[in-house]
Amino acid sequence: MGSGSKRCVVILSLRRRGFLKGALATGALVPLLSCVGENARQDSSSTNAPPSTPVTGPDNPFGLDVPSQIHASVFDGGYGLSYAEYAGGMVEGKFEGVTVRVSRIRDATLELLPLFTEGNPPDVIDNAGKDKISLSAIIDQLEDLNDVIDSNNYEGDVIRDTLYAGVLEPGTIGGKLVVINYVLTVFGLWYSSSLFEENGWEPPGTWDDALALGAQAQEQGKYLFLWGNEAADYYLELAITSAIKEGGHEVRLALDNLQEGCWSLPAVQEVFGKMEEIVRAGYIRPGGGGTEYTAAQASWSQAQEALLYPSGAWIGNEMKDQTAEGFDMVGAPVPTLTSSPSLPYEAIHAAAGEPYVVPSQGNNVAGGKELMRAMLSKEAAENFSKEILSLSIVKDTVPEDGFGSTALISQIDMLGNAGDDVFTWKFDAFYGMGPEIVVLWNSFLDGQLTTQELTTRLQEITDRIRNDDTIEKFTAE
Repeated sequence: MGSGSKRCVVILSLRRRGFLKGALATGALVPLLSCVGENARQDSSSTNAPPSTPVTGPDNPFGLDVPSQIHASVFDGGYGLSYAEYAGGMVEGKFEGVTVRVSRIRDATLELLPLFTEGNPPDVIDNAGKDKISLSAIIDQLEDLNDVIDSNNYEGDVIRDTLYAGVLEPGTIGGKLVVINYVLTVFGLWYSSSLFEENGWEPPGTWDDALALGAQAQEQGKYLFLWGNEAADYYLELAITSAIKEGGHEVRLALDNLQEGCWSLPAVQEVFGKMEEIVRAGYIRPGGGGTEYTAAQASWSQAQEALLYPSGAWIGNEMKDQTAEGFDMVGAPVPTLTSSPSLPYEAIHAAAGEPYVVPSQGNNVAGGKELMRAMLSKEAAENFSKEILSLSIVKDTVPEDGFGSTALISQIDMLGNAGDDVFTWKFDAFYGMGPEIVVLWNSFLDGQLTTQELTTRLQEITDRIRNDDTIEKFTAE
């Protein structure tokens, strides 16, 4: 192995965690392979001792070769890699001679999309993060994972029967389960319950309440909100959730189905307008906090320079080492525009996230599915919630005390209070809008774009995708 390859191995220590369809078609990304991508290629093409003939049955439903190697590429973000490594250990314990390698990725499009072009992707991929591969670009190269869901977990129960309702829908396209979203992500406004109790504050129920709270925060030298440059699109999630609660599911359907004028719907415009008021009032810290978004988030969770932070529930684990002692992190539903919205204040955006896919051209397709089977077992799911302080899509794996986590307890409370008023959408991730959206929201939160300018730019992105016949579409109902 050359010195360059050795450097790649060091960078890719196995102990840690877009819309480019045109580039995929032309192969333009192949020269951009980083050493992480080279490592992924080497891992994917590695060979092992000649395998024995696999025996397919309840204990080996996919015909996993023994011995063999399984390579998983996992996004190193808010959830880290340890939960996938734990599941890998379960597979290795069950199948003597099978080894599981878990390597980190930070930019799935740059690091892994060229491997799809070459026909040599990893066996299983956590296609997450702002630079995730556009699902529409690789959907025809992915396995149908319904056989994983219909298999037994390691405790002997049919996996489909152990999951929360509705968690498979976002990953099902045309009846084919192309994505298993492993984490049940509850979205909301996160805050310090101790700080709020100390000051007699309540999380805002409406945007007018948020403006009033911003004024109180300013009196104490604090901001209402802040953001990190790479995570500016968290505020898009906040805006869409609030608009759907106010305007109802017609807002969700218009956005998901890329309808003409969808960003000009009254509920969307009014939410954007209230957010612009907050920006103009100086209640949101300008500048994005630098290029490392976790540093910006630490200004909220550790320095407590701002009161509220919109995010998915991964925030608890992501910031556990940068959160002030006694912070007592909890979440609340996002505000509505009025006191009589179409959906109640308690309604929340909750979705299965952290999308796992198994490429059909992987070196060990059966191994990729086997790792997913292990991850969906009760033992692995309970380990995930205990260590990561978030919910997986496997139900009944968290005790009442939430493993001592106020953030985890609040996730369960929000789900319970929402009842049937839980919703999600998938247009932005499916069509790979992330990179363009982040740029726009940085400019909006910095006061450089007005509501009208933001609306125009978002609609331009939407219209371009809708009118491109080369892009596969889905229909939301």
